[in-house]
Amino acid sequence: MTDNAIASTPVLTAPGTPPPAHRAGGWTPRLRGLLGVLCAVLFLDALDVSMVGIALPSIGSDLGLSTTALQWIVNGYVLGYGGLLLLGGRTADLLGRRTVFLVALAVFAVASLVGGLVDDGALLVATRFVKGLAAAFTAPTALSILTTTFPVGPARNKALAIFSAFGASGYSSGLILGGLLTGLGWRWTFFVPVPIAVAALAAGLALIPRDTPADDGGHDLVGAVTLTGGMLAAVYAVVAAPERGWLDPHTVVSALAAVLLLVGFVATERRVRHPLIRLGILRSAALVRANVSMVALFGSYLSFQFIMTLYLQNVLHWSPLRMALALLPAGLLVAFGSPFVARLIDRYGTSRIILAAMTSLALGYLWFVLTAGSAPHYLLTVLPTMLLLGGGFAFGFSSITAQATNGIDDSEQGLASGLVQTSGQVGAALVLAVVTALVSADDPARVVDFGPFHPGVNLVSAVAFVGFALSLLALRPGPANRRGVR
Repeated sequence: MTDNAIASTPVLTAPGTPPPAHRAGGWTPRLRGLLGVLCAVLFLDALDVSMVGIALPSIGSDLGLSTTALQWIVNGYVLGYGGLLLLGGRTADLLGRRTVFLVALAVFAVASLVGGLVDDGALLVATRFVKGLAAAFTAPTALSILTTTFPVGPARNKALAIFSAFGASGYSSGLILGGLLTGLGWRWTFFVPVPIAVAALAAGLALIPRDTPADDGGHDLVGAVTLTGGMLAAVYAVVAAPERGWLDPHTVVSALAAVLLLVGFVATERRVRHPLIRLGILRSAALVRANVSMVALFGSYLSFQFIMTLYLQNVLHWSPLRMALALLPAGLLVAFGSPFVARLIDRYGTSRIILAAMTSLALGYLWFVLTAGSAPHYLLTVLPTMLLLGGGFAFGFSSITAQATNGIDDSEQGLASGLVQTSGQVGAALVLAVVTALVSADDPARVVDFGPFHPGVNLVSAVAFVGFALSLLALRPGPANRRGVR
């Protein structure tokens, strides 16, 4: 088959039909280009998160924001992202992946531009929330395009490894760019993603083929509203409690609202004709394990980065670039290690690779807790910790994603991929909210050592060890594990 013939044949076909390129037995230039577009969006997402993370102390200083307010710049994004990921994945299944992907990417670019122009903390958080909403549609759509294009097995594992490597490269690049750009002004960390998003949009228009939306279905808007509202209320209650008190009416009302909204979400999913989450999908033990593992992975790592950002810049007064270089080894390890994960998954299965990831993650936090003291030494404590965390992320992200989507019908790939990413984002938001509550009792300007940050690190470590224990239990003797089922 010639390249022209391949180019005229859609890569994505009706659900359940193997892509023509794979039936031909190879990756065509068009297929590689399509994967490149999907990787570029994940690169952009990771780039944006790490750049803004580096810029947080500068943003706080310029706009007069407290530690609690700064965490909303992070959580505004992850809550918008996590709150609508499921709706984003389902929308892609129903309206067509190409349309949803391109529209959401355009919104992301506009929100990023506006974020660099605002001068008010609340407006900045709002733009971050909108960017999170846009990413909630691009991320699961990109992953569902990938998983419906590449069949289960070596081809998909290889594609997921490349996909993850670009995310790691984006994170690593964001650390360096964030350090450099923050020196010029934190607004540049918002402006830089704009041309990248525009370039990805143009390439997507040319390379992403039109696909066939589902024949029937609907949007569970009530489910989306109750889920997002419940998470926002829960995070607000946790963040407000240290300042107002756990029995303060605002805290109590927020907590009750969170419970009622989340109960309402479950009730809605049981009765609505087209649920945001078809609860029956949770009968897959592998999918449930993957979601809990993603909570441990993202929840612990994002919170630890937040702590280190505040400590290195606000307490040790390191420059943004120096701090970025200090955290860079983890990102580099993920970038260079992720491409090899596919081969390991093919040989050992996802459960064993996830256990290796969680072991590395838990050991990293344990080493930090045991050696940090009141003034963590970089070579003795911080560097070994970042290397172990990088190893955990390198092994974890691809294998957890593969475990979540393996065995899922093409018609629900968007749901499965959205669900596992939602778990990561929701876990990150909730763990970060609790960590912020633990460390914000002290004014950062008066903190002179690492002591006040220890409770936050202890919590992060506990979250990682829960993930480790779960992954260890998943390998208990049984027929499924003997067969290497993912």
